[in-house]
Parts: sequence; structure tokens; C-alpha cells
Amino acid sequence: MNPTFDSIRIAGPEAVLTAGALVTLMIGTFTGDRGLRALTYVAVLILAIAGFSLMQAPAGVTQYAFGDFYVADSFSSFLKVLIIGAAAASMLLALPYLGDARTGRFEYPVLLMLATLGMCMMVSANDLLSLYIGLELQSLAAYVLAAFHRGESRSSEAGLKYFVLGALASGILLYGVSLVYGFAGTTSFVGISNVVAAAPARSLGILFGLVFIISGLAFKISAVPFHMWTPDVYEGAPTPVAAFFSAAPKAAAMGLLVRVLVVGFGAMALDWQQIVIFLSIASMLLGAVGAIGQSNIKRLLAYSSIANVGFALVGLSAATPKGIEGLLFYLAVYLAMTLGSFLVLLQLRRADGGPVELMTDLSGLSKVRPGLAAAMAIFMFSLAGIPPLLGFWPKFAVFTAAVDAGLWPLAIIGVIASVIGAYYYLRLVKIMYFDEAGVAVISDGGRTNGALIAAAALFCSPIGMLAITPIVSAAGRAAAVVFQVAG
Repeated sequence: MNPTFDSIRIAGPEAVLTAGALVTLMIGTFTGDRGLRALTYVAVLILAIAGFSLMQAPAGVTQYAFGDFYVADSFSSFLKVLIIGAAAASMLLALPYLGDARTGRFEYPVLLMLATLGMCMMVSANDLLSLYIGLELQSLAAYVLAAFHRGESRSSEAGLKYFVLGALASGILLYGVSLVYGFAGTTSFVGISNVVAAAPARSLGILFGLVFIISGLAFKISAVPFHMWTPDVYEGAPTPVAAFFSAAPKAAAMGLLVRVLVVGFGAMALDWQQIVIFLSIASMLLGAVGAIGQSNIKRLLAYSSIANVGFALVGLSAATPKGIEGLLFYLAVYLAMTLGSFLVLLQLRRADGGPVELMTDLSGLSKVRPGLAAAMAIFMFSLAGIPPLLGFWPKFAVFTAAVDAGLWPLAIIGVIASVIGAYYYLRLVKIMYFDEAGVAVISDGGRTNGALIAAAALFCSPIGMLAITPIVSAAGRAAAVVFQVAG
């Protein structure tokens, strides 16, 4: 078979997304905003086809394409399912918002599809060059999405901040790539691993390059101290965009970080473990403490995402298959919890037509919208890690992996951060159930969003424990593949 066609076949999801993005862009160019709803459903269908193409790949087989720049395996497939699912949900949940004549833009599903293409490239990157291509494709689309509401100064400010800081992070990452290439003589993850393992002594040049690469990727996952953009961008960006930012890009960047460190720099685990432990502790504590004084729900969820990144990094800090398995399990559950929280916000409007963003806007919500209040309570309790809700088990998994790896102080700090973080989650529940009704709110999200909220709430509830075994099994297979390549 022709090597090019064979590579395209292996990269089936990316090929579908590329063709789909071009087709929807052409359709949108001729139909304009009047065809937004139909275009969104077409985009969701394309995402479904891309997800279906993942099922056609041979199970348990690692395939390489495009001169070994691209790898398709169980690890990338697991993350692509999460990314594609989050992207599809983000398209559907935005329909009521984009249906407003002032904000309707057919480019939204197209940009989301291009960002999804970049994220799929990220988790399948097998080389520092393909890593950068995927990362920038996702980032460029994200910059535009952050400033999508051009008529609102907050949205334009969010896009500008994200772009400037993102460009700085990309420069840091590229400098690290150049250092690693200069001292290792290759940009391939496997090649770098071989060079590092065969070196008689640790190379300071490669070590400095690794530090810069981790710094650049830490920006993408909002890990402290590279988190500064997150609260402002979440607050300023349109709520559907903030929901997307909180989910899919986090999973993609975290998966990319795992592949870079475990596959490319596995022989330097003792070096990068120290950095990841610091990022984890700083993110957990700052995310927990920083959210306490917030009155804006989107800013609160931004700090919550920083804290949850710290919890996920506990699994990576262990540098074991069990730790990576816990990290992947954490990402799967976190996507449902955070998307569900944003869905509730999008389902509500103030009586004056404005968006619900302040915590006081939800005062007495249980009395006027008991179903939405119950769903939000489930998401908050699950984010706090309170058993028997599903959010408890990923935290238990990463903390157990850390203890098994001898990192019990890290696990203790994680438990303390969880207790601190529970305060602001429970505070929001208290406002919904025990405060007097303040600003009147109305339901304005449509049946699709209602169905998504119900599905996410059931998944995060104790009923979701039925899904633990298949998710953990898939995460275990994905983690084993990464360490098999590294070994």
C-alpha cells in the first residue's frame, strides 16, 4: 500500500476532522449565520464519525504514521474519545447562546473542530515537531474562541491576554525543543529516550531543555505558576467557550505531557518528578485557596480547574502505570463534572436577560428550579470529592498511586487541599438551598442542554459507579501502552 495513504488511514480521526472542518467552513461561508443550527449538527455528526473511526483501529496495536511523527495506540484513543466527546458537548451547549442574533456566528463549530483536530494531533504526537504543530493548531483556534464575542470588551480582553501569554509559552516551549535537539541530536521521543538512557552522565543541556518544555506545557494545563491567564480568560470568554477550555484542552495537554515525560524522558524520571511534584502541590493549594474569595462562578470554576490539574498531576508524579491510570481516570470524570457545571449556568438567564455569572444569582435556586439546583449540587459535591459520588474515586486512585510510590507527603497535602476546596463548593450549595431568592432566574437552555445536564448528573452520581470498571480498565490499558513504549 502507498505509505501516504496508509498513514492517512492510521490517522483516520484527524483525516475526518480535516475534511469536515473544510466542508463546514465552505457551507458556513455560503449560508451564513442563518444555517448555524444545521451546521452545528453537521459538525457534531463529523465528530461522531471521527470517534467511530477510532473503533476501526486494531485493538491493542500500536501503529506509526508519517515517518513515525504520529502514533496511534490505546493511550491516544482513550484521550481522543474524551476530547471528541467534550468538543461535541461544547458545540451543543453553545446553541442557545449562539442562537442570539447578536452573537450568532457560524465560525464557532468550525473553530471548535479545528481545535479538536489540533488536540487529537497533540495526543498522537511522537516527535517534538508534531507536538508543536498540534499544540499551535489548537491554540490558534482557542485564541479566536476566547475573543469570540467581539462586541464585548471583556471577551476581547480575554482573547488578547490569552494570545500574548500563549505566545510567550510557545516561545518557551520552542526554546526547550531547540535545546533538546541541540544536545540529543533528534526530536523523536524514542530517539531522545535512547540518547538519555545511553548517556554515561546526565546532560545539563537536555535537562534545561526539559525544564523549558515542561514550563510551556504547564501553561496549557493551567498549572501554577503558569496559571495567571486562567481566571481572567474564563471570566471574559463567552460561557460556552469557557466550558470548552475547562475540558478538552486540559485533557489533551495533560496527555501530551504524559507522553513527553514518560516516553521521551523516562530515563530522567527522578529529575522531572521533582518539577511535577512542585507543580502539583502549588496548583492544589493555590487553586483551593484562591477560589475562596471569588464571587464570580466562572472565576471560581477557573480556580477549581487549577486545583484539579494539581490533583491529576499527583498521578503523574508517581511515574508508575498505576499513577497514569489514575490520571486518565481523573480526566474522564473531571470532564463530566466541569462541563455539567457550565451547562447549568448556560441553562439559566437572569430576568433582565443577562447571563448568570455571580454566585448570588443562584440564591434560592432550589425553590424555583429544583432540578437544576440538584444537578449543580451533584457536580459541586463530586468536584469536592465527597463519597459516594463519582468524583471521590479518581482522587482516591491518584492518592493511592502516590502512596504506593512512596510519595505519601504529596498525598497528605492533596487531602488537605481537597478539604480546603470543599469549602467553596459547599458554599455554592448553601447559597442555592438556604439563601433567600435574590435575582430572578429563568430557564433558557433548551431540551438538548437539559438532556446533557441529566446525563452528566447521573454519571457523577452514585449511579456512575457502574461505569468505573470499564473506564479504569481502558485507562489501565492506555497507561500500560505508554510504559511499554518507554521501556
